Amino acid sequence: MEKKSINNMIFAGTAFAGSIILFNSIRKKNGKRVWVYEDIDMHNSVTIDREESVNAKYDHAEKGLTQLDSAYRSEWQANAFPQTHRELEESETDS
Repeated sequence: MEKKSINNMIFAGTAFAGSIILFNSIRKKNGKRVWVYEDIDMHNSVTIDREESVNAKYDHAEKGLTQLDSAYRSEWQANAFPQTHRELEESETDS
């Protein structure tokens, strides 16, 4: 092999190893494996799971629900999941 190609391979290997070391040090510094926006990640938020639903004043079905429960309820309605135990039993007997 030529000296130039050997030098290029050594440089590429060194750059690759350096990038791995840098990535690992950044990951350990943050303490998380996956980075998320803290302010919009509802599933890991304790305050969202304790605060009352925003729509509780206007929708009687939302009374007593937290904001997280309200978000799940909206998802269930959009996907036509049964809302009550009676609806669950009826869907099981219809199948």
